[in-house]
Amino acid sequence: MPLQHASDPTARSGADAIHLAFDAYQREFRQITRRARSRFEGQEWRGMQQDARDRLDLYPRVVTGVVADVRRILGERAQDRPLWTRMRAAYSGAVAGRTDFELAETFFNSATRRIFDTVGVDPKIEYVDSDFDAPPPPPDERVYRRYVLRGSVAALVGDLMADYGCAVPYRNLDLDARLVADAIEAGRRAAWGTRPIEAIEILKPVFYRNKGAYLIGRVVGGNRLMPLAVALLHTDGGIVVDAALTTEDEVSIVFSFTHSYFHADVERPHDTIHFLKSLMPLKRVAELYIALGYNKHGKTELYRDLLRHLERSSDKFEIAPGDRGMVMVVFTLPSYDVVFKVIRDKIAFPKTTTRPDVLRKYQLVFNHDRAGRLADAQEFEHLAFARDRFSEALLAELRDTAGESVSVADGRVVIKHLYTQRRMTPLNLYLRDADGPAAHDAALEYGQAIKDLAATNIFPGDLLLKNFGVTRHGRVAFYDYDELCALTDCNFRDMPRARDLEEELAAEPWFYVGDGDLFPEEFLTFMGLQGKAREVFLDAHRDLLSPDFWRRMQARHAAGEVMDIFPYRQDRHLHTWGQA
Repeated sequence: MPLQHASDPTARSGADAIHLAFDAYQREFRQITRRARSRFEGQEWRGMQQDARDRLDLYPRVVTGVVADVRRILGERAQDRPLWTRMRAAYSGAVAGRTDFELAETFFNSATRRIFDTVGVDPKIEYVDSDFDAPPPPPDERVYRRYVLRGSVAALVGDLMADYGCAVPYRNLDLDARLVADAIEAGRRAAWGTRPIEAIEILKPVFYRNKGAYLIGRVVGGNRLMPLAVALLHTDGGIVVDAALTTEDEVSIVFSFTHSYFHADVERPHDTIHFLKSLMPLKRVAELYIALGYNKHGKTELYRDLLRHLERSSDKFEIAPGDRGMVMVVFTLPSYDVVFKVIRDKIAFPKTTTRPDVLRKYQLVFNHDRAGRLADAQEFEHLAFARDRFSEALLAELRDTAGESVSVADGRVVIKHLYTQRRMTPLNLYLRDADGPAAHDAALEYGQAIKDLAATNIFPGDLLLKNFGVTRHGRVAFYDYDELCALTDCNFRDMPRARDLEEELAAEPWFYVGDGDLFPEEFLTFMGLQGKAREVFLDAHRDLLSPDFWRRMQARHAAGEVMDIFPYRQDRHLHTWGQA
């Protein structure tokens, strides 16, 4: 809608342009998102992947366009800060009644930061905090459907699943409803004891990702809530409920920062996030926005959360525990579960990667299916922090090795470019300190992480344990991307056999090794697994040490297959594969 709140016509025109561009962005974002249902119904998995890439490309494309429009409208006043202050006021008047006001504010920030390259933040021309508090939605505009228990739990589940049906029928709705009801009852007994179920509340949109669809909600009993995620698959025989997840940890893993973003047609983002937060109270609001595809606003929320944390804490940024990285300076704030990564000015031998290479690898991960095994990264520019919040050792490291990206002056540390990722425990440190069962599970997870990445056409490049991390849920993910590449670009070879003792004892390879040549039989030597963890890995994942495994995966990718990867344990499948 046109703006009516600014007396300055230039400010009004500039704010109008940004608001209209945001409208266009949201329309196209939702158009792409809505296609997920037909992709799921038609088993158009490649199309779903292309939609995911198109949606990720949408935001920078629209922002680039509106910045050009605003520069044309403002002319020589494009960097007139008082004018932008009036534009901000006019823009606030326009978005005040929107149900997606918080996303609109972030969109305005994206435009201002493109124009000004602001170091730190400038509250006069951007939204450091939101101008609005979201009112509670009217009852008829709730973001969820409520199903009150009046008979059996199975009947209630059958009713709600029927409401969420699609063009493809359920394979066996009655059976699946009973299985989901049994899982809910088991979860209730474990969480609540004898307290009865009163209702089930399910978010209105279906959450699509890759080959799966999810109904996300909660089971209600008095003042207690139990999370519920119902995972749907489209099999050749119809729609099947594959799992019913009823714990906070399980649902949190479905929404993990190691997964690609959902496609869910959300009407009221703020209210939807509030609902999701009730299921996963330990998950940061920023991660929930990001999980829904609002990664730019998620980054805004993360930055706001960091600023609030710095105000109420006193510890210092320090070099991250673990082995020193050759490509990145990695540092943390001990009281905050995020790591900060700055690319070094010079990358030491034997690494051959360059700064542009690193940027491309992070962009590849951003656009790729992360399969629950690649840590999402948020990219920030022109951040400023108080100098006294940095340890001297970290300051020395940044000055000495990342001076092109970091400057220290006037009591501030200004960082031109960095990535953030959720903090994980490096796998080598985790295995060193873990007890028997935890180390056993981590070794299994390590191998499964490599296999899940291979299923999405990713080879980590460097299989060292220090490049993998363990999340708070015990999941293993990869987070060091400078050697990462497409699996189909690799050449997996059998190790040539020495013809005589001289060749066997040679210090250097006596056979030709080309770029991209890999010898899986040697992987175990470089992994660094020791003792029982090594035995567990070999029992479960010895096939990773054979070229045959990797060649089969390459052949499946070449054939266009999109492989199944599940964000829950194998024992949570409600059906044995091939049966229902």
